[in-house]
Amino acid sequence: MKHLIGKALFTLACAGLMTAVSAAYKAEYKLSVVPGATSGWGQTATFFADCVRNKTDGRVNIKPYFGAQLMAGKQTSELLLVRRGAIDFALASTINWSPQIKELNLTALPFFVANNPNRYKAMDAIEAGKSGKMLQDAIEKTGVKFIGWSENGFRELTTSKGPINKPEDMKGMKLRVCGTPIFIDIFTALGANPQAINWSEAVTGFQQGIVDGQENPTNGINIPMKMWTWHKHMTDWHYMIDPLFLTANKKVWNGFSKEDQKIILECAAEAELYGKALSRLGFDNGEALAYLQKIGKVPAVSDPNAELKKNGMEVTSFTPEQIQAFYKATQQVRDNWTKKIGPELVKAAEADMKAAQ
Repeated sequence: MKHLIGKALFTLACAGLMTAVSAAYKAEYKLSVVPGATSGWGQTATFFADCVRNKTDGRVNIKPYFGAQLMAGKQTSELLLVRRGAIDFALASTINWSPQIKELNLTALPFFVANNPNRYKAMDAIEAGKSGKMLQDAIEKTGVKFIGWSENGFRELTTSKGPINKPEDMKGMKLRVCGTPIFIDIFTALGANPQAINWSEAVTGFQQGIVDGQENPTNGINIPMKMWTWHKHMTDWHYMIDPLFLTANKKVWNGFSKEDQKIILECAAEAELYGKALSRLGFDNGEALAYLQKIGKVPAVSDPNAELKKNGMEVTSFTPEQIQAFYKATQQVRDNWTKKIGPELVKAAEADMKAAQ
């Protein structure tokens, strides 16, 4: 009897402790997301937030804010805002944080990941290997908490001119690219005329015919944005990949109980599987579709290239030989940026990818 009473008192004490801990939590934690809710990136953020809310019984209420609204559209200010605590969580792109964290340009090295027999296995190997740990350390050195990886996908090219089969086909093309310096270097090396302009200006340029194309992940952006409205050519070349990662403000993270920290990390791991499945659907060996079927979340479009063709786009899927030609054409860019990123990190990534093949 005494044992039962003691156990009951212990349970009540624990319940009281949990109540006190949860009472100290915010009513809402803001999660920053750059694109809209319907993008693969946006859907992954919603998946993560829902998972945390459900598994903590509502103690941790994370709300995604889409369209870069927490940073007034200035994507490169996201890291600073997370550090300051103006943003609690961010599902961020390596691209947008790379101006402040040079190491994050690793996966933007042109054809660095794609020049492998299995590009998805290569990317997973980086994140799980020594180079991935080095990237995590670089992120955490800025004062934020790294929670987990996800994926926006390999960035492909859509154009009003084409098709593109070799580097020479890109000569003089005006292409909208992200404003980070490595993008300018890549497309300049390929003979194109890169335009670092915001999306609304790019769309106006597409409509007026003064901007010839753009590059973005197929499942995450090109299909949701209906790029066939302006472009009739799709170049499936996988020139770089856009990994996503979850981070939290350090003070916010330290304010959670150990139990809730564990739950958040578990949900981040689940969100990684979901986000990668969305970005890889129709391009891998079928694992993405099988996973999405298992959890009952297969999107309306499960065959992306068929969807593009159905809407009038001509799809050029590069062979390994074509990728190799573009790899050679961008060698100087990789050499120059390896020095900026750090030769040790690049060498570690090459070893990780090689070991996985």
